[in-house]
Amino acid sequence: MEEDTDYRIRFSSLCFINDHVGFHGTIKRSPSDFIVVEIDEQGHLVNTATNEPVYEISKILPEPNNFAKKPKLDLQNVSFEDGKKQEVNTLARGSDGDQHQSGSEKEDSINGGTSECEEKADVLSSFLDERTNELLNQFASDVKEKWTSKPEPIGPSPEFSVGRILDKNRRAILHSAIRQKFPFLVTVGKNSEIVVKPNLEYKELCHLVSEEEAFNFFKYLDAKKENSKFTFKPDTNKDHRKAVHHFVNKKFGNLVETKSFPELNYSAANPNVAITVRFREKAHKHKHRKSSLLEREERKAIYTAFTLRKENMEMFEAIGFLAIKLGVIPSDFSYAGLKDKKAITYQAMVVRKVTPERLKNIEKEIEKKRMNVFNIRSVDDSLRLGQLKGNHFDVVIRNLKNQINDSANLRERILEAIENVKNKGFLNYYGPQRFGKGRKVHTDQIGLALLKSDMVKAIKLFLTPEDLDDAVNRAKKYFLQTEDAKGTLSLMPEFRVREKALLESLHRFGMTEEGCIQAWFSFPHSMRIFYAHAYSSKVWNEAVSYRLATYGSRVVEGDLVCLDEDVGDEHLPNSKVHLVTEEEESANTYAIYQVVLPVLGYNIQYPKNKVGQWYHDVLSRDGLQTCRFKVPPLKLNIPGCYRHILKHPHNLTYQLMEDHDIDVQTEDSHTKEATLSLLVSFDLDASCYATVCLREIMKHDV
Repeated sequence: MEEDTDYRIRFSSLCFINDHVGFHGTIKRSPSDFIVVEIDEQGHLVNTATNEPVYEISKILPEPNNFAKKPKLDLQNVSFEDGKKQEVNTLARGSDGDQHQSGSEKEDSINGGTSECEEKADVLSSFLDERTNELLNQFASDVKEKWTSKPEPIGPSPEFSVGRILDKNRRAILHSAIRQKFPFLVTVGKNSEIVVKPNLEYKELCHLVSEEEAFNFFKYLDAKKENSKFTFKPDTNKDHRKAVHHFVNKKFGNLVETKSFPELNYSAANPNVAITVRFREKAHKHKHRKSSLLEREERKAIYTAFTLRKENMEMFEAIGFLAIKLGVIPSDFSYAGLKDKKAITYQAMVVRKVTPERLKNIEKEIEKKRMNVFNIRSVDDSLRLGQLKGNHFDVVIRNLKNQINDSANLRERILEAIENVKNKGFLNYYGPQRFGKGRKVHTDQIGLALLKSDMVKAIKLFLTPEDLDDAVNRAKKYFLQTEDAKGTLSLMPEFRVREKALLESLHRFGMTEEGCIQAWFSFPHSMRIFYAHAYSSKVWNEAVSYRLATYGSRVVEGDLVCLDEDVGDEHLPNSKVHLVTEEEESANTYAIYQVVLPVLGYNIQYPKNKVGQWYHDVLSRDGLQTCRFKVPPLKLNIPGCYRHILKHPHNLTYQLMEDHDIDVQTEDSHTKEATLSLLVSFDLDASCYATVCLREIMKHDV
């Protein structure tokens, strides 16, 4: 097969964030060298019921967090001891909360009230030592004093660190307790550390209303008490009321709504009107109830959950095979995320219209296809994409060598590389498997054709053969030469489920534009939208490289930053994304790990600097100037999202081993030479790629 030059060009242009030298090695020499286990939303590994041996190579105690833990295997091999016992840097992810402070972690809802300052003081006294509590009170006092000084001081905002709190529940309580006692402060989560800063929004509101009102308003917001209301003092100035409305809706419109009500003694002579604030109702309360017939049908629906173990197999091929054996269609299967092909992978799945007993009956048959199903049970609903916490990886990197012209100690190079990425993170690129490494046509090219509604071109791209003389590629070559779907069907091997489904539709509806639309509907929605997402992913990768080449690691005016560390990228709403101002750039308010870039879609905002213009230029280059990221014929709506440009691995552990069975040929003989292999184990947030993390560690494409 010809070299995949497009892949080589697009991935050699990706950047690195760390400055270590790195090393060479071989990844995925066999599927058992790359084991992926999904971590569900509760933080549990989905393979917990299996006896499958999974590498666990920890010699360094990781920092406790919400990711899953496994029993350790005692591997009697050469290992690193870093001596520092540093805790792993984490960028904690959690479910979407209703936070309003920038960077604050998700906290429990603690109701506000007039007596709560005393309660919060008690909480702070019990959670913080006396000295820290005293320093926190002094910091709060200093902030208030500086705000009232004339002239006001300039420069970056002061900060106070409460320290690292490893237990997430304690952190949540402390976040809320501090903000309830001192509403003029905000708390920010940084790798389990709680940092306290002045609340600039509080200060801004004090220019519009009294400090007493601002104080009580922010206490009300933070308490998040359902069905509660807050009312500002009556105001006769309509323009001033308008300014207060504008401020509240601009800053907190996703959380609350405002309305003006006249006072009881309202009259033309006494036009007192008060602004009342209340929390928005949850969206589900506005949904219409389904008819009783539909509700009965929904109750009758059967959903069976299970864990799928597959080896060296594409996920869609696995689903197609299961669908045939169970007598359902591929779209009856739902899953939380896609998994690698050349690997042993474990993931949660749900299938509709199949009982647990039926699934158990085919266990023996599917074992012949290098698949297993277990943890089979009835559930109430299907899975959705992104419904997971992350993935655990156990990877063996073999044939370790120094980079060319590097004579340093290899073990030291490996230690340096791993510690750097553990502490500084890696650039969060989409991995090569997203685009189909080694193929003539990449998934993003098909996605671009779909976004341009060129259905015929998209079909031809999908059926483009590789330069291999096998049954699959001979069938594809025949189709492109003849467009004879029926004849191609007879040539296509049975195991190519997607291709056969597509060809059956083309045989029925023809190779017209409408026929190709019908052919795409032979794929489940998740597969159709996968191609459109692949195009957005490719552009995002390019955007990261451009952003770093243009501005480096500085956070500059016009950048987009995430204001909530606990919200995952796929759930990050526009309200949690902030546009960096000139003043914030000067004050170094934000760090590079908070910067996000938009993944293309119809509901995203662009950076307001050179990067934003770059996005528009790329859309113009690809003929998508007027694209609304909706493809009605295929029922595809792509809202877009935001993605952090920097991520950290969690629970990263590693160990060196010696392989003694490597056959090395010299001029006069064959000898057995010991080579080093590296076992590395880590957890990644959902939608992060292990190959990208390893690329940053090794400093070369993998």
